[in-house]
Amino acid sequence: MNLEGKKVGFVMTGSFCTFRKTIEQLKKIIAEKAEVLPIMSYNAYEMDTKFGKAQDFIDEIESITGNKIIHTITDSEPIGPKHLTDIMIIIPATGNTMSKLANDIIDTPATMAAKSHIRNDLPLVIAPSTNNGLGANAINIGTLLNRKNYFFVPFKQDNPITKPRSLVFDSDYTIKTLEHALDGEQIQPILL
Repeated sequence: MNLEGKKVGFVMTGSFCTFRKTIEQLKKIIAEKAEVLPIMSYNAYEMDTKFGKAQDFIDEIESITGNKIIHTITDSEPIGPKHLTDIMIIIPATGNTMSKLANDIIDTPATMAAKSHIRNDLPLVIAPSTNNGLGANAINIGTLLNRKNYFFVPFKQDNPITKPRSLVFDSDYTIKTLEHALDGEQIQPILL
């Protein structure tokens, strides 16, 4: 299945070091002729970091998608009831966000968007980017791997020498993972 005409919820959370490659994936999804609904967590929407200013990222994403970014819980909640998305991807998905999803903590625009979307029995794709994926957050990744309609962009260790517990998604698999998830399949291998 391809992405043409699909409504893709594109959720960014605060793994700021991956924003550049995440925005490249956004461009590729749009090049596949998908409609993109951009969503950002509070931190992704508000924080300036050494990787860039929040407003610059906001302006770029809104320009690329032609849509305003959803960045509040109130605006995220109607996604499911109004059937605004066919598939959703959280990219990058921080350890914090994955932990909240695994434990049903819905207190950010990102987690509310995911909860609202998944209630329609639709695929939710996770693209991990976390410094503790092979540490305390491993249990949450395991929990999500075993949930219906949750799919993962294949991931690998970020830097096994200086960050031995860090995991990051492989952006080469983003489109393929979305296509497989629309068919109800987890792309393999998950671990690279």
